Amino acid sequence: MIGTDPKTDVAVIKIDAKELPVATLGDSETIEVGDWAIAIGNPFGLSQTMTSGIISAKERSNLGMHEYEKFLQTDAAINPGNSGGPLLNLEGHVVGINTAIFSRNGGYQGIGFAIPINMAKQIQDSLIVHGKVIRGWLGVMIQPVTLVIAKSFGIDETRGVLVSNVVEDGPAEHAGLERGDIILAFDGQATDDPNALKYAVADTAVGKDVEVLV
Repeated sequence: MIGTDPKTDVAVIKIDAKELPVATLGDSETIEVGDWAIAIGNPFGLSQTMTSGIISAKERSNLGMHEYEKFLQTDAAINPGNSGGPLLNLEGHVVGINTAIFSRNGGYQGIGFAIPINMAKQIQDSLIVHGKVIRGWLGVMIQPVTLVIAKSFGIDETRGVLVSNVVEDGPAEHAGLERGDIILAFDGQATDDPNALKYAVADTAVGKDVEVLV
């Protein structure tokens, strides 16, 4: 075991073997909603089972499965035993790691989730180099800008992310961010979703200077 990341349910292990066949890793950023996907796994002990479907959503979050969620959602049949298996595009490149299903009875109901391979590769690199995942940290508590909040601030649009609290002696406090600020963009990218901002911060290298528009 090289390292684990419980916040995403990804681990890196080293296998003492040579000349193993390997799958080609793809680029999950190129995946679009409607693309075909193929899931391979070992559901119910039935090894090398293959199912197909489409990608129905990207960056699906707020599912309560892991702390960091940015799943690819697919209707390719994923059942207990598929976890850890690859989600492939039609070129046979791995674009995700099958990890969970939404089910009321424990079986397939048309909604499965995979960890994007780009996210897994970032975790892999950090685990190999540091033995743990090192994520960027801003030091703020955030929440969405609802219509009620927007009106209380005298603005007409529900855009940006509200800073509800600032951690003492954190990067945000040192930069001058205050409770009540509304973050409109982070590192040049507009943000209206607290989860998207959380992931953007986490993916930022520690020590990097980033422009924040408030």
